Amino acid sequence: MSRSASVTFAGPASPTMTLSPQRRGPGDPCYQLVDGAIWKTSLLPSGPVTARIDRVGARTVTCEAWGDGSAEFLDRLPALLGAFDDAAAFTPAEPTIAAAHRRVPHLRLGRTDRVLEALVPAVLEQRVAGKDAFRAWRLLVTKFGAPAPGPAPERMRVPPPADVWRRIPSWEFHLANVDPGRARTVVGCAQRADALERLSARPPEAARSALMTLPGVGVWTAAEVAQRAWGDADALSIGDYHLSNVIGSTLLGHRIDDDEMVELLEPLRPHRYRAVRLLEVSGMARNPKFDARQAIPNLRAI
Repeated sequence: MSRSASVTFAGPASPTMTLSPQRRGPGDPCYQLVDGAIWKTSLLPSGPVTARIDRVGARTVTCEAWGDGSAEFLDRLPALLGAFDDAAAFTPAEPTIAAAHRRVPHLRLGRTDRVLEALVPAVLEQRVAGKDAFRAWRLLVTKFGAPAPGPAPERMRVPPPADVWRRIPSWEFHLANVDPGRARTVVGCAQRADALERLSARPPEAARSALMTLPGVGVWTAAEVAQRAWGDADALSIGDYHLSNVIGSTLLGHRIDDDEMVELLEPLRPHRYRAVRLLEVSGMARNPKFDARQAIPNLRAI
C-alpha cells in the first residue's frame, strides 16, 4: 500500500534542483531519475521508504511513498523540498552572484535530517575522485542495504542502518577500494549514530562544530553533511579540490586558494553555500582546466 502527498509553492517548483545534491553519482542505489521523476530511498526511525517525487504543474510537487517509513517521509516532505528555506535576507551585492540569483530566484535548499545517510558518503568522498567514491557507495549499499520497498526501479536499495555499517568487515571496505582511514571513520561515525541524529535539533553552525569532534571528520566533510542533512545555507565546503578555483575563476577571472575564497565570500555570510549553489545551478560557474588529481591506489590489487 502506498501513501501520497503534495506540496504547492508560491513560486516555481524545482524538486530536481533542490534534491540533486542528494544524488551520489548516476548509479546511486538510493536515488534514481526515471522518466523525469525522482526515486529516493531512506531509512527513517519508523522504517524504510521508497518515494517517487514528481513535479505536476508549475508550482506543485507530488510524492507517492511505500514502506513502513512512508508516513514519516511524507511528513518531512516540505522540508526535504526546501519549503522552509528562508532566503528573504539574501541580497547579494557581488554582480555575478546577484545575476545568478535573478536567473534562479526559486532555488531552495532542502534538508533530510538524516545525518548518517549524508555522513557516510561524504566520508567515502574524502581525498578521492568522485567516480571512485560513487563506486564505493554503490557497492557497499548494494551489498549491505535492504531491498527498496514498493515498485522501486531495479537495483534500488535502502541505506544500511548504523549497526550494519558498524559490522562491515575491513575486507569489504578493501574490496570497495576504501582505504583503512576512511573505513575507520565510517565505522566510528556509525558507532555514534544516535548522538549524530540528535544534532538536527541544534543550530547548523553548532551542529557542524559538533560533527568535527569526530575523528576523521573535518570542515569539508561537516559542510557536505550540513548542506544535505540540514539545508545549511552557510556550509561552505572549504578544502574542496575544485571549489576555490571555480569561485575565483567565476568572480575574479583567476584561480584563488581556500583562504582567499573564504575572504571573498565573507560578506555573504550566512548564505555562502547558497551563493555557491546559485552559481552552479544558474550555469554561471566557470570551471577552469584542472590538473589531474592524484591517482587513488587500487587497494583491491594489494
